[in-house]
Amino acid sequence: MTAELPTGPLTGVRVIELAGIGPGPFAAMMLADLGADVIRVDRVGDVDPSGFGTPHPDLLNRGRRSIAVDLRSTDGREVALALIGDADALIEGFRPGVTERLGLGPADCHAVNPRLVYGRMTGWGQDGPYAPYAGHDITYLALTGVLHGIGRAAEPPVPPLNLLGDFGGGGMMLALGVVAALYAVRGGAAGQVVDAAIVDGVAVLSTQIHALRRLGMWQDPRGVNLLDGGAPFYDSYECADGRYIAVGALEPKFYDELVRRTGFPLPPDEAPDRTDPANWPALRAAWARLFRTRPRDEWAALLAASDSCLAPVLDWQEAPEHPQLAARRTFVVHDGVRQPAPAPRFSGSPTAVRRPPPWPGEHTDEVLDEIGYPADQVAQLRAAGTVG
Repeated sequence: MTAELPTGPLTGVRVIELAGIGPGPFAAMMLADLGADVIRVDRVGDVDPSGFGTPHPDLLNRGRRSIAVDLRSTDGREVALALIGDADALIEGFRPGVTERLGLGPADCHAVNPRLVYGRMTGWGQDGPYAPYAGHDITYLALTGVLHGIGRAAEPPVPPLNLLGDFGGGGMMLALGVVAALYAVRGGAAGQVVDAAIVDGVAVLSTQIHALRRLGMWQDPRGVNLLDGGAPFYDSYECADGRYIAVGALEPKFYDELVRRTGFPLPPDEAPDRTDPANWPALRAAWARLFRTRPRDEWAALLAASDSCLAPVLDWQEAPEHPQLAARRTFVVHDGVRQPAPAPRFSGSPTAVRRPPPWPGEHTDEVLDEIGYPADQVAQLRAAGTVG
């Protein structure tokens, strides 16, 4: 198992991550990918030394080290505060009030480190009537109106995996907030709390749709609009082999290129005016009949290197092997595991996957030594079950 030298624009920044699932770890992964030294605080009960030295399978935890601490114990709290006292930022994803009850809330942490950026990841936010309760990606999307807009006309809404809420509106927004607050601290500001709520982030992501509604360019029923599968020139179609192609020929010149290269339409179909939504059902049927005449990869080859805005719908295994993604190394192999590469890219401070995902507690001794705990005290803490 290898660890590369620090690199990336956040080199020199130390982040403490209180272990959680989903968007919090994703934000920590983003910061680690950008070069931050991220130390994940795992639960003592999750430690299994038999895995040490091999990559943990959870790729969201890549790029950092792990220390296992019982945060409910007095000594464990002191270990956490010692880590926090030497850190630039902290990320936690508990329900509101949990870290306060542990003695690790913002006030506790700022007492030992006034410059700390304290990042909080929740679904509903730190306040409001729903704040104390559980939720998941689909429930956050539902209340923001976004889920309503995803799906086919006259059919139920479709969950867009958990990418839009957990990772786009949640983890990505938290990472941005932490970086922005770190920038303020570097400029002389005090540390502060970053309250990242998935409902807030998803709402921000939907700003364009709200703008289109105000402009009279978006209807509230789903599946009838330009970008939600309503338009036949912005949709996916089944091919002769049962696989799919995706068409995104929005602009007239791109649509004209698509028509020219495909030979659309097949006789006896017609090509009605695409700007009139009343023609969309007939136009969709004509395109569907054409695309079913060839297998997916034939269509992809025919329309490659053009402005026709057509692409094959690749599966998880195929995607990393596509020539465009391969040329950019959008997926990389680290410690024998293929995975998405860090993004975005920087000309002067390149990023890289520096460490594989750690097993809980894999770096406990190493990290405690760095913050000044002598070996005999570490042994005492381990014997008491305070660290693992």
